[in-house]
Amino acid sequence: MTAKVAASERDVRALAGIVSDFRADLPAEGLPPSLLSDLTSQIGCDSVLFEGVDSLRQRNWFAQALPDDEYTGDEGLRLVHWKHYWDCEPCSYPDRTGDLRPVITIADFYSARQWHSTGMYCDLYQPQGIEHELMLTLPASPGKTTGPGRTLRLFFFRGPGADFSEADRALLALLRPHLHQAYLDAERRRRPLPELTARHWQLLDLLAAGHTNAQIARRLGLSEGTVRTHLENVYRRLHVTNRTAAVSRAFPDRDACLAHRHIR
Repeated sequence: MTAKVAASERDVRALAGIVSDFRADLPAEGLPPSLLSDLTSQIGCDSVLFEGVDSLRQRNWFAQALPDDEYTGDEGLRLVHWKHYWDCEPCSYPDRTGDLRPVITIADFYSARQWHSTGMYCDLYQPQGIEHELMLTLPASPGKTTGPGRTLRLFFFRGPGADFSEADRALLALLRPHLHQAYLDAERRRRPLPELTARHWQLLDLLAAGHTNAQIARRLGLSEGTVRTHLENVYRRLHVTNRTAAVSRAFPDRDACLAHRHIR
């Protein structure tokens, strides 16, 4: 993972287009399919899968695949996946360590012989012709998709032959923050914030900073009853029921969210 990799000007230009182009093909969940397609043009693979993983409940709340495959809609295959999930070291690595940063391959954990002897390979990967995998993990956000055990996973798969290279790993690591931002942008477009007043944003800022109702009241020169009334109004507009959900909904990505405010 320490080998130096140089990117050509052509590669850089292609990457810039992937992360900056506006995507009109916004799906109900996940990333625009055109973005995933462009990624496969940079990282050679047989297929790509992007999904929301809830490891504690052993389920996926969405899955996108290019090309479309049977896994995304086959409950039997999903049961096989979860049967072996915790014993599969690359699969469960983000849960076991809490480290979402590395871009990992199967070869980081197993030799070819070891991989071929695992239940995950024998029962799921081998029948689908998958030999190699490159996986990127992102935090699951915003709002309703946050919580323990919830992550976003982006997989690139290859059959027998050459494994993914250090250049592939480096490229995906470089794109990591931009892909996370692309997902956050897609979530905002799917679930735009309702119009909030300047007072509402003041309250949300103080909530995000961890202040109590009493502290907010003192800071803003209001009674606690007035603060509660304002918060109830905020909750209603954001379609949430508590402080934590309101902050998550209003600030899925705090810096980017500042540009979306309408302070009057």
